[in-house]
Amino acid sequence: MTEANVHDPGPGVAGDRGEEHATAAREPLTIGKATVRIGTASWTDPTMTAPGVFYPPDAGTAEERLVYYANQFPIVEVDSTYYALPARRTGELWLERTPPDFTFDIKAHALMTGQPSEVKRLPKDLREALPAEILDQKRVYARDLPSEIEEEIWARFLDGIEPLRSSGKLGAVFLQYPRWFFPTSESRDEIVKARERLGDTPFAVELRHASWFNEKNRERTIAFLTKYEIPFVMVDAPPGTKSSVPPMTLVPSSKLAVVRFHGRRTETWEKSGIPVVERFRYLYDQEELGEWVPRIRETAEQVPEIHVLMNNCYANYGTTNAREIADLLASQVPRLDA
Repeated sequence: MTEANVHDPGPGVAGDRGEEHATAAREPLTIGKATVRIGTASWTDPTMTAPGVFYPPDAGTAEERLVYYANQFPIVEVDSTYYALPARRTGELWLERTPPDFTFDIKAHALMTGQPSEVKRLPKDLREALPAEILDQKRVYARDLPSEIEEEIWARFLDGIEPLRSSGKLGAVFLQYPRWFFPTSESRDEIVKARERLGDTPFAVELRHASWFNEKNRERTIAFLTKYEIPFVMVDAPPGTKSSVPPMTLVPSSKLAVVRFHGRRTETWEKSGIPVVERFRYLYDQEELGEWVPRIRETAEQVPEIHVLMNNCYANYGTTNAREIADLLASQVPRLDA
C-alpha cells in the first residue's frame, strides 16, 4: 500500500477504523497529575458533516450536531472565531447544548495575531469607522487599523466569549501566530502585549516558524515562554519545511499544555491556493500517534490540564485519530470515573 493510500484511505475506511475506539474518548482521562481532554479542531467542517461520515442521520441541524459531538468528546476547538468576531448569543447557545463539564478552546481572531482579515467580515459599524483607503481594500492587518478600532476588536472578542469564560467552559484562547512571525524582540513584545490584553482569560501560544527553536534561538524562546508562564501549543506538523516546528515536550506554564495534530502532509503544508481541508487531509496511523503517548505522559507530570486536539479536519480523520489516541492513552492509565 502506498503512503497516499495509508494516510488518505477515504471517509468510509477511516470511520470503520475509529468506531472500535469510540468509548475511551468520551470522557477526560486522568494521567499523572493531569486531566487530559481529547477532541478535534472542528465539529462543523462540510467534509465532516456530509452524510454518513461522522454524524448519524438524525443529527441534521447545527444544534443536533453539537449535542452529538459533545456526547463523543469532552472538548472542541472553535475555528470560526479566527474569521469573524464571536457573538455572545452564540456562546450562550453553546452552553445550553453541551454538558456542564464540556470545554471549548477558541481560536483568536486573525487581527489579534498579526494576520489579515477580510474587511467585509468585520462588524458593520467597525467597517463604517474605517478610513476610506482601508475600506476599499479586500484585506486588512491590525497594524493598518486606527488604534481605537484595534482595541475594539479585542474588546468585542472578549465580550463574545464571556459566556464561556464565566461558566467555566472556556479552556483557552489560542493565539496562533503566522509563519512570518519570527523570533525577534518585537515578536516577543507582541506576545506579552497579547497576554496583558487577555488579562485573566486563559490562553495558549502556537508558533509556526521553525526558527523559534533552531540552535540559535531555542534556549531564548524557552526562557521567554517560561519567564511569562505562557502555555505553549506543542504540535505534530509536516516535517521539513521552514515553518515546521519540531515535535517536543515543552511545558513553560504551570496551568495548561496543549498538543495539536496538523497531519504530516508536507507537500501541501506551505502551498498556496489550495483548500484548507486539503492542507490537513492526513490520517495518522497507530505508530505515529503512539509517538506522542510518552510525551503526553511526561507533560502530565508537570501540569494539571492538557488539551489534545486533532486539526486534521478532513471528513472523519480527526475524530478517528482522536478516538485512537484516547484509546492508546486509556490502555495505560485509569479513567476519571474508575
